[in-house]
Amino acid sequence: MNMTLFKGKQRKILPGFGLSMGYTVFYLSAIVLVPLSTIVISAFGMNPETFFGAISSPRVLASYKLSISTAFFASLFDAVAGFLTAWTLVRYRFPGRKILDALVDLPFALPTAVAGICFATLYSPIGWLGQFLAKVNIELINKPSGIVIALIFIGFPFVVRTVQPVIAELEPEIEESAQSLGATRWQTFRKILLPHLFPALLTGITLAFARGIGEYGSVIFIAGNLPLKTEIAPLMIMTKLDQFDYNGASAVAFVLLLISFSMLLLLNGVQRWQQKAYQ
Repeated sequence: MNMTLFKGKQRKILPGFGLSMGYTVFYLSAIVLVPLSTIVISAFGMNPETFFGAISSPRVLASYKLSISTAFFASLFDAVAGFLTAWTLVRYRFPGRKILDALVDLPFALPTAVAGICFATLYSPIGWLGQFLAKVNIELINKPSGIVIALIFIGFPFVVRTVQPVIAELEPEIEESAQSLGATRWQTFRKILLPHLFPALLTGITLAFARGIGEYGSVIFIAGNLPLKTEIAPLMIMTKLDQFDYNGASAVAFVLLLISFSMLLLLNGVQRWQQKAYQ
């Protein structure tokens, strides 16, 4: 009888699940679900003709193409640069390593508008670097290439911070063992390191791409906002809001939300497939 009473009163090792769960659901609902649901409700509340007319105008389609293409190329560059940076920070010890490690997070802390002004000042035809680039007919201001540079800056930390912990968990002895068995550096990287690093690297690329699609502050100062040429999708949302076209702004925002959400679903699917393949 005493054992039965003891088992009935047995408490969990980690208490407070009900309160913690309630706080988590409330926080996610208030901060994430409710604001995003208003965009979805507003988009579905429009009639199909108005909705498709808002997202298929020439300026909006051009902004989608520009935002997706520039974010794609920027995320690819971040994949290479971010991986090399993470590898250097983890595997090597050198003076100033902690300072370099701290600078990686600068795009997280720096206001995006400040970054945009810095890029516009730096790469303008009379800027510190722009004046030299202008002599060889290289223009970055009011060009998609300038947008790519801004998005590289914004997305760079996502790749570094997702890959860096995975590299830290890999023991150097694994590479030494592969080399002692006759494997080349490329074979060691491709067959041993890359399978472990690929999920984290893909996560960083996806996060950088999703952030690049919706980036606004660091881009508008360097893009020039030329209609049908350098107008990004977030700028179209702001333009429609300035024109009090709330339905049109919601429609464009819904498409960006759908693209980002699809990228996250694809990422989760690839990660699950990766886990099953190596089990």
